[in-house]
Amino acid sequence: MIKIYGSPRSSAGRCYVMLEECGLQYETIPLDMSKKEHKSEEYLKINPNGKVPTLIDGHYVIWESAAINYYLAQKYKPELLGSTPEEKGHVEQWNIWSMVEFQPPMVDLLIQMVFVPEPRRDTAVIEKSKVRIPEKLALLDQALEGKEYITGSQFLLSDLNLASVAQIGLSLGFDYKSFPHLTKWLEKVKARPSFQKVAAKG
Repeated sequence: MIKIYGSPRSSAGRCYVMLEECGLQYETIPLDMSKKEHKSEEYLKINPNGKVPTLIDGHYVIWESAAINYYLAQKYKPELLGSTPEEKGHVEQWNIWSMVEFQPPMVDLLIQMVFVPEPRRDTAVIEKSKVRIPEKLALLDQALEGKEYITGSQFLLSDLNLASVAQIGLSLGFDYKSFPHLTKWLEKVKARPSFQKVAAKG
């Protein structure tokens, strides 16, 4: 059986959603980060980065959430990668953008506001993130204008990965009302059974 290390509220969350989209059975292995279980000698043997998620499928081990989702799509549900070279190219374009451009300022702000004690917070990082995040949201909103999903009329892997990042902004208190196309799209994606099931896991 497939094993997934990390809780649904971590970066592993998007992998949980992908596993549900693929209709796969899987075993969850949460790690107590406060006890540094992700830095244990045993865990470092399978993921030397000491981070989550890590997925084990039989004897195959893979880490990095975007790579995990790509692997799962390739093996179990390739239709989520697109049907033409052009569509597949755009799926990969948005997958990369979600990790390289969209997620970093979200995570930077999340770390400062949730995990760093107030007296030690880096105001420069906070202010920079508060500028960059709306810029990224505006770009995504514009790209979604006139579309059901980011590449057109079909839900694909790029929508899953983008939505997993967009949800971070909501948890940080960003108001998406000024981004109507993004809001409509995100509500539709979050209503999918896969997202609903993972959200219920807490």
